[in-house]
Amino acid sequence: MKDTSVKTIGILTSGGDAPGLNAAIRALCLTGKNKYNMKFIGFHNGYQGLIDNDTIKLDSETVQNLYNQGGTFLGTSRVKPFKNPVPNPKTGLLPVEAIKETFKKNKLDALVCLGGNGTNTTASLLFDAGFNVIGLPKTIDNDILGTDETFGFQSAIEVATAGLESIRTTARSHSRIMVVEIMGHKVGWLGLYSGIAANADVILLPEIPYNIKKLSASIKKKLSNGQNYLIVACSEGALNEDEAKLSKKEFKKAREAMTQSVAYRVAKEIEAETGYETRTSVLGYTQRGGNPNPYDILLATKIGNAAADYLAQKKFGNLIAIKDGKIATTPLSAVAGQIKPISKDEPMVQAARDLGICFGD
Repeated sequence: MKDTSVKTIGILTSGGDAPGLNAAIRALCLTGKNKYNMKFIGFHNGYQGLIDNDTIKLDSETVQNLYNQGGTFLGTSRVKPFKNPVPNPKTGLLPVEAIKETFKKNKLDALVCLGGNGTNTTASLLFDAGFNVIGLPKTIDNDILGTDETFGFQSAIEVATAGLESIRTTARSHSRIMVVEIMGHKVGWLGLYSGIAANADVILLPEIPYNIKKLSASIKKKLSNGQNYLIVACSEGALNEDEAKLSKKEFKKAREAMTQSVAYRVAKEIEAETGYETRTSVLGYTQRGGNPNPYDILLATKIGNAAADYLAQKKFGNLIAIKDGKIATTPLSAVAGQIKPISKDEPMVQAARDLGICFGD
């Protein structure tokens, strides 16, 4: 075994669940134990468990068979210790003070936080507060800055693509336009990739505001050429040109006032403009539920395996990233509060346009 002074490590999962979390935990624990004789302690329900010292021992037997299980066996929450902190009514401790006590009680040398933007933003704040922290990139949205790819993304593409393909058969049978809502509030990577993979006719993304007149003109053209149905892959964060002009506060207020999600509005707009029967289907949580596909198992394993080495080398304050297909690091400070939107010159957008897919712009 290799020597390191980093012996006891805490692990938590925070934010939305995603395929690959358990595989990453398994790889980290087994590699750390076999290579460095590390000991691992899991915290239930994200940062809340860290605050409450709600633990589970992560030995080899506990994690051995987690490789292909979906979700997170540790549980998760969206608790953010630095956001509007209030003292615990029983202990009087603020969240960060409670976390310090948790570190002391468990003799933690470091903490590994698996999650998306919010999780790694909190991890960065913890590092700034003096805690030894490493982040791992999990999200089906693939929107974490500083890494080419996140585990969970490929599994979600597979589910979303299958959903679009299933809906295609009913759209064709009933000669309908089907607007299928894909997860992605702020970025449209999942909508873009699954839309192309399923040969959607239209893809609507948060990064490309749509114009209903232009969108409807494209739809009418396809219908006039003999196509009797259409598939619209619509990211849940899709917006029109007028909404794109709003401030963040105005946009948030406008979305809160909506009684249904954006896909239903798009469907009504298309039907009003084209006169063609249009229906909506929301794929929802199926996209981030279920077990990881082999690709995400391998990616999560690769990242979890590397995390043990970075812990041993005390390379704290970093996100374990994938850059050009290889393991690398990105400072958590560069990740905090950031997202990775689709750029204007994204090759896959241009490829979709070349294929005749409409973005409504």
